[in-house]
Amino acid sequence: MFALVDCNNFYASCEALFDPRLRDRPLVVLSNNDGCVVARSKEAKAIGVPMGAPWFKLREMTQQHGIVALSSNYALYADLSNRVVEVLSAFTPNLEVYSIDESFLDLTGFAGLDLVHYGQQIRARVLQWLGLPVCVGIAPTKTLAKLANHVAKKRSGYAGVCDLTRLSGKELDTLCAEIEVGEVWGVGRRIEERLSRIGVRSVQDLRQSDPDKIRAQFSVVLERTVRELRGEPCLALEEVAPPKQQIMASRSFGNPVFEIEELREAIANHVGRAAEKLRAQECEAGAVTVMIRTNVFKPEEPQYQRTVTSPLAEPTADTRTLLGAALAVLEGVFRPGYAYKKAGIMLSEITPVAGRQASLFGSDVEMARSAALMAAMDAINRKWGRGTLRPLAAAGEASGWKMRRERLSPAYTTNWDEIPGVSGEVRLSISTED
Repeated sequence: MFALVDCNNFYASCEALFDPRLRDRPLVVLSNNDGCVVARSKEAKAIGVPMGAPWFKLREMTQQHGIVALSSNYALYADLSNRVVEVLSAFTPNLEVYSIDESFLDLTGFAGLDLVHYGQQIRARVLQWLGLPVCVGIAPTKTLAKLANHVAKKRSGYAGVCDLTRLSGKELDTLCAEIEVGEVWGVGRRIEERLSRIGVRSVQDLRQSDPDKIRAQFSVVLERTVRELRGEPCLALEEVAPPKQQIMASRSFGNPVFEIEELREAIANHVGRAAEKLRAQECEAGAVTVMIRTNVFKPEEPQYQRTVTSPLAEPTADTRTLLGAALAVLEGVFRPGYAYKKAGIMLSEITPVAGRQASLFGSDVEMARSAALMAAMDAINRKWGRGTLRPLAAAGEASGWKMRRERLSPAYTTNWDEIPGVSGEVRLSISTED
């Protein structure tokens, strides 16, 4: 038995949590460089603000409805996400963090409990301790739990908690027939269109499909989805996320970049972040890819893009080695005279550190020193904040490549200088009456 706990309008809820002026107002959170809408409050949804809409196209709607727009505050969202997971961990010994605002809880062995009541306890605890609203979907498979969460969020009659096991077979059939197949976990727009062409338009249509035929026409993944919708568990709880086979870091620039010095700084920052993630999963990379490109949305300007991969002499997680390889690639692909809009890197050929053979090109002492240095750097950055120690090439702060975040809210929970405070005169009134 699984429960999926999903934070409602997570980014917008995090922002309104610390600024009461945002409550009950249409609020949107913007993507990198304050480009497009990536999150909306329920009030913004109610007035028809579309997801992914470019912010500059919403000026008329903003004036009419008083929409508030904020830059993405990733530090705030990540910290509150970790706090939500900590609260949820008290409700089950086994938990999978699926995304920044979603977690699967293993409720195996909880059959003696009223699971709807248990779900309401979860909602109340997260709201009381963190001030964030959540919905809970309960079902015998992960795919059905996702569907139950959708029902809990969209249908007021469930009061934020939906346990599909409480429905009779006929009730479940009716409910699934009312929900479009595109709401199923893993069914994207293209698959939805293909399913529609063969007459599969609702969740119920997909549940009743022949799994073998679905596998032949689509994929084994969609076949598992069909079986999960029928109540057959095919997806286990992943308590520990599997190591990533590729690690990417990239950003569009806040302003056009023309000089290689600024590109070096951007690439160095990306390598630093990616290498930190690589070490966190106790792995090494055997190749580094560098990508630079101009603005494809301005065809009237000269266009140029290159992506080049450089294999390493041996796998490593040392930021210095990875950065040296990345900067060497950048020197080879850079062409002056272009307005660059984006740069990024990718670490690939990733393998676990454990069990690797001794170095062919360096001593074991050098490897140990490298590991100790990187561990010390990561420990300092965890304690004092990301970027406290970083590659020398990433030292600049005022470059035009920096992401534009002109509407950024304070780091309410991760920066001592930005923690909310109370100012002004406080008066205490004490009554002597019983």
